[in-house]
Amino acid sequence: QVQLVESGGGSVQAGGSLRLSCTASGIAASSYCMAWFRQAPGKEREEVAAMTSDGSTSVADSVKGRFTISKDNAKNTLYLQMNSLKPVDTAMYYCAAYRCYIRPDFGYWGQGTQVTVSS
Repeated sequence: QVQLVESGGGSVQAGGSLRLSCTASGIAASSYCMAWFRQAPGKEREEVAAMTSDGSTSVADSVKGRFTISKDNAKNTLYLQMNSLKPVDTAMYYCAAYRCYIRPDFGYWGQGTQVTVSS
């Protein structure tokens, strides 16, 4: 059974930092594309950052220079380092793992971790 478990969310003030973790079980993270998504109330889901199985990364323009995605294959864990947080970053953050030749919607998803940034 495949599971993705996110952790590290919480409440911080603007300008603060958080590091999200997503630990996978039942799959080898090294063989999957993995990504962080977020969704704020009343807004569409947004891809925040992604990493291919060969280590290539991409980040959304809205978080470029502030967020960094990384992965520890030995720990089967994906990370999202979030610095200089802004109130607009407030959302539920989800981790996804998917074969790189399919859309993330058809992969595995975690339950999410809430990030709240206050001004």
